[in-house]
Amino acid sequence: MSDLAKQIGQRIRNARTDLGWSQEKLAEISGCHPTYIGQLERGEKNATLESIAKIASAMHVSLSKLFEKLGETEENDHSIPLACYEFLSSKTKEEQDCLFRILLEIDQFKSIP
Repeated sequence: MSDLAKQIGQRIRNARTDLGWSQEKLAEISGCHPTYIGQLERGEKNATLESIAKIASAMHVSLSKLFEKLGETEENDHSIPLACYEFLSSKTKEEQDCLFRILLEIDQFKSIP
């Protein structure tokens, strides 16, 4: 499946786990089948806009948040800020907070001439 489907699936999974929900709970609230939720999260299925909208609405996440920063660079164009964003967005809120604090600590001790 495409990288885009995997990225959207990871973002859905992150939002769901941040809420402490199972795939079954998200499926029930969104009106989608639990198997479909799992397939989306693994990037095995291309979701319809309608299903993504139902899932996002169920989790109280805006569509713009799910699609934020997707497809902004060419495959051959290595963007460190975008790679960092994708890395951080794949983590839980607690992990994001911890990683951010680590970066702030590192930044205090930088020795750039």
